[in-house]
Amino acid sequence: MKIVIDVAAHEPTLAALRRRTDCQIECIEPPEERARELKPESIQDADVLFCTLPPTNHALMRNLKWIQIASVGYTQLFGLDLPARGVHATNARGCFDVPIAEWNLAMMVNLVRDVRQMIRNQDAAIWDRSATFQRELRGATVGLWGYGGIGRETARLARQMGLRVHVLARNGVEPIRNIYTVPGTGDPEGVMPDRIFKAGEELEFLRDLDFLVLALPLTKVTEGLIGERELQALPRRAFVLNPARGPIIKQEALLRALHEEWIAGAALDTHYQYPMPPEHPLWKFPNVIFTPHISGSSLSPNFKQRLWDIFSTNADRFARGEPLLNKLTPQQLNGA
Repeated sequence: MKIVIDVAAHEPTLAALRRRTDCQIECIEPPEERARELKPESIQDADVLFCTLPPTNHALMRNLKWIQIASVGYTQLFGLDLPARGVHATNARGCFDVPIAEWNLAMMVNLVRDVRQMIRNQDAAIWDRSATFQRELRGATVGLWGYGGIGRETARLARQMGLRVHVLARNGVEPIRNIYTVPGTGDPEGVMPDRIFKAGEELEFLRDLDFLVLALPLTKVTEGLIGERELQALPRRAFVLNPARGPIIKQEALLRALHEEWIAGAALDTHYQYPMPPEHPLWKFPNVIFTPHISGSSLSPNFKQRLWDIFSTNADRFARGEPLLNKLTPQQLNGA
């Protein structure tokens, strides 16, 4: 099989692939995280494409059977008619479970202790030992809207720190199979939640949370999923964390919730514009932690190794005709 690779190489794994007698490898130099036209002679006879974004002339790839993308989000595959073309698609799910779950726990600690204000006090040489800086996480309830790899690793860490874990998952929680997971992490059997809520139980799920963590992809269904109704259902003590995608929360609803104190604050790592303009009001809230989409990215120290581990494992499975890790369903590829 011919494999076209348009991602930065993990040299040991690439070398192992090159030694295989059943693989012809062509690496695009330099690899880029953008859609662009590639030379027809490089791609038109490829069976496998490993990239971040498909080339603009992907229609030339008439032999394509499998595409592995280097991101968890897969909106770049919408509209390519991959299922109709008989093309399997897999994503990088699992690569970011650890760093994003750690960001979630770090933000919870920072929010509940109001570390932002303590740093301001330090800068101003203000000695303030108020009780607001001495609150604990133990005994609080975190609600995970979505229970994929990021939600499951967040649940594991939260349970270690003594939090109750509530989960809202559209179809409930089951063991996961054929999904990449860093060994020793997550909740592969789906046994960690203290309570599980399903579709139609959203308001009941939100009613008693101290933290709401969004852990679901941006799709046609989830865009604007969180609006005024959902934010008003949260207790006023609750904090909202969004390491998923900005537009899952309606922007005006979030601004109103913060202005009118429907919620205690927020930690936002995903946004409505990239970069967010300096005049945007979300920069100014003292109870909002605003990070520039760094909870998990291709700059994470273990990202490249994990990504290539997925691809190498899938290359073996593909050659043997076995189920692929992180395979996207036709419904997902249609934005459902």
